[in-house]
Amino acid sequence: MWKLLCALAASAAPFWESAAPSAWTEAQLAGLFEDSPWARPALVSRQGLEPAVVVYLASAKPMQDAEDEWMRRRVKNPDRLLFDEYRDHLREKPGAYVVLAVAALPAALSDPKESARMEEECRLRVGRRTYRLAGHFPPTQADPHLRLLFPRDVRAGDKSLSFELYLPGVAGPYRTAEFETKTLVYRGRPEM
Repeated sequence: MWKLLCALAASAAPFWESAAPSAWTEAQLAGLFEDSPWARPALVSRQGLEPAVVVYLASAKPMQDAEDEWMRRRVKNPDRLLFDEYRDHLREKPGAYVVLAVAALPAALSDPKESARMEEECRLRVGRRTYRLAGHFPPTQADPHLRLLFPRDVRAGDKSLSFELYLPGVAGPYRTAEFETKTLVYRGRPEM
């Protein structure tokens, strides 16, 4: 009986597939941004005391749902303008980008040299292909995430998405984050 209960629990659909975003608890919502198939810590290449930086694939449908729910619950001011502009950009070019969201320090991007360095040094590796940053949306008071846009070219057989990042204003600014494509499944389909 115990084995049957464990098997049933393991086969249960995750909350992001079985419940509407409005029914997600605060802990579930936070968990999607911190510990889900679409969220990873961006690691530094050497051991040190650098603070953890969690990144997530903002272009994935469950993460878009989580962002919308987070905004619905918390943001009541007109400072959503840049976030809405970002979402409009994605709607105009559906499927064109893989978007990585990073909690960022807005002041760090105010330095044009640091911003240019980020634009030059951020990369996405998929298989043996490498893509440069296609654009970015800076963080705002309503949306504290830097959004990095990369061309979407994920093919059958690609095993991972590996981001090489330069993040201005973060101790240990050179970071990497890797996502296994086989874990990025939502309702039976790949979501990135």
